[in-house]
Amino acid sequence: MVLLSLQPQPFPFPPNQALNTTRIRNPNTLHLGTQNRLKSCYRCSSAATQSTHEGFLVVEDDLPALLQILPKELQEHLENEPRKAELLEIVLDLGRRPEARFLNEPGGQYLRNAEVSQEELQEAEKALGEFGGDNRAGIEGTLHRLSAIRSRKGTIVGLTCRVGRAVTGHVDMVRDLLEYKESILFLGRPGVGKTTVMREIARVMADELHKRVVIVDTSNEIGGDGDVPHSAIGGARRMQVPEPSMQHKVMIEAVENHMPEVIIVDEIGTKAEAVACRSIAERGVMLIGTAHGEHLANIVKNPTLSDLVGGVETVTLSDEEARARGTQKTIMERKAPPTFPFLIEMRERDYWVTHRTEKSVDMLLHGRKPFIEIRRRDEKFNVVIERWTKYDGDGI
Repeated sequence: MVLLSLQPQPFPFPPNQALNTTRIRNPNTLHLGTQNRLKSCYRCSSAATQSTHEGFLVVEDDLPALLQILPKELQEHLENEPRKAELLEIVLDLGRRPEARFLNEPGGQYLRNAEVSQEELQEAEKALGEFGGDNRAGIEGTLHRLSAIRSRKGTIVGLTCRVGRAVTGHVDMVRDLLEYKESILFLGRPGVGKTTVMREIARVMADELHKRVVIVDTSNEIGGDGDVPHSAIGGARRMQVPEPSMQHKVMIEAVENHMPEVIIVDEIGTKAEAVACRSIAERGVMLIGTAHGEHLANIVKNPTLSDLVGGVETVTLSDEEARARGTQKTIMERKAPPTFPFLIEMRERDYWVTHRTEKSVDMLLHGRKPFIEIRRRDEKFNVVIERWTKYDGDGI
């Protein structure tokens, strides 16, 4: 049972700590979106302390390689699309019109009136080669991800072609936290950019902070398809996972065989993976991981993943203790130190809520709103950190 004071404690970040920005080597690289798109991601919030740091965002994608697997007329349409820098994915479903989806736009845009044929799906499958057991495939040397929908007979009847991008400069949002050498869990809904951040953190930790970094890459999403990982991960090493169900075993193998200082793992989702994370953290290895969810409460309430934030147990207090606390006799408490001392809710690609996990979980379990940091980019792409902000997320 963990008992601590519920009085607000200083957020454990040095005030006004400056972030070192990474300058872009290639100024001709595709720029990420427009300032108008970024503005839609931001929300205003008051804080006791604010700090602003100059920021840069550059995106490298290999869009032509993805377009090559599409029917010719779709290639031409998307090559001339003025918003192709915002392209998120292309959906091809048998008997339906092909559709393109763009960042921060509801719905999608049909690319033609003719429906997708079985022959077009077969041609795309031929160009891609073999799909894995998780129905995912990639294009060698790129970061694109393609996922298949199959009929009951095993025939591909749908494809989701997700554009993979390497973003340089995005790590500025958390560069100061990396200096703490403590594990960080990124939480966010699908498509908010968790994997993109993992990729950039891997490069910075390996090339700039000179750490021994091993990526456990279950679907080759972080390091790209093929046996040679994409240059976006820098000098980080990559261990591929034969089947998604084996991710936890490869995580332990990475620690036992390759002496990493940092392990990066995407999409922690099973009890076995949560146990593997705790085992790795107890060995003194820094973990950078992601999980699906929008708020810290989603993880606390999830019996499979709650161990990542310390777990929850029901405690019965004595009459005297209950009166002293002003609570009922039966309460919920955090039962262990969190595997990830930092947790970041990625609300939008450029709007993040940062928790000191231990303090936030304890306060939420006691019906209090914790103090958090808000990290965002302004209209000039500067990183703005707002400290001592009251949490606006869900309670327990």
